[in-house]
Amino acid sequence: MNEVNLDDFEQELLDSYEADEFKSVLTPERKTQIMQMAENALKQDKRSNIRISGRDWNAIQRRALEEGIPCQSLVASILHKYVSGSFYDITANKSSKGA
Repeated sequence: MNEVNLDDFEQELLDSYEADEFKSVLTPERKTQIMQMAENALKQDKRSNIRISGRDWNAIQRRALEEGIPCQSLVASILHKYVSGSFYDITANKSSKGA
């Protein structure tokens, strides 16, 4: 392992840390505040770029037009339904129903 050269102040900090001289000043109120900030950060919408074939994108645009919603809203809705387990494609077995 490489030897790190510490100045006097850094060595004093390291010695204090290793001697377990540091004590947390995290109050329950501050902990609650930090947890709330982390939760809010996870709730924020995220942006993603994906590549979709021209054929699929045209189909998405047609379907969005039929539904009367923007393409991005339709894609977001499809993805949400898929990850939440409620995605059900009524056209998936259309050809087998008539047979």
